Amino acid sequence: MADTPKPLLIKRYASRRLYNTETSDYVTLDDIGGFIRDGREVQIIDLKSGDDLTRQYLLQIIAEHESRGESVLPVGVLNDLVRSYMSGNVSVVPQFLQASFDMLRDGQSKMVENMTSINPLAKMPGMTNMTSMPGMEAMQKQQEAFLKAMTGGWGSTGMGSTTPTPEPEAAEPAEDLDAIKKQLADLQDKLSKLK
Repeated sequence: MADTPKPLLIKRYASRRLYNTETSDYVTLDDIGGFIRDGREVQIIDLKSGDDLTRQYLLQIIAEHESRGESVLPVGVLNDLVRSYMSGNVSVVPQFLQASFDMLRDGQSKMVENMTSINPLAKMPGMTNMTSMPGMEAMQKQQEAFLKAMTGGWGSTGMGSTTPTPEPEAAEPAEDLDAIKKQLADLQDKLSKLK
């Protein structure tokens, strides 16, 4: 059983500077956002008090992206989050959000896996070395860019130099996405009824 890697430890000094303990240099919030986009977990600790400041800094990264017009969270979701903090009751919102992101991540992984496993050109006679086909490298780069854009950089596409551009198949990934959207809408409806 593989061990999960330890989070990247970032120490915050009294001067509020952030120090990467792996590379022994100072980092910014953008750097931390880059680590997270690359799949790393981070833990930010106050050097003097030992307090875990990870949540505070992750929320700050999200707030900065939102303020730059990179809106991800709809206003209704933000309102619900504020209500869940202000209600004083035990909220199901954290568990709902975690389950939603887990479903989204799993769905994206399955979509990437399905897209990279489709290899219709390999079944054609005489197609043993597809990288020698004119334009194949450009098509592969376009496919990788498309997959990265669609998945937001989550997970690895696992694409090698001989993977061709897949043909669109049946609407199976779209059906999965529709099912996930419906489940999220149902859960959101149930949450609003709980209030």
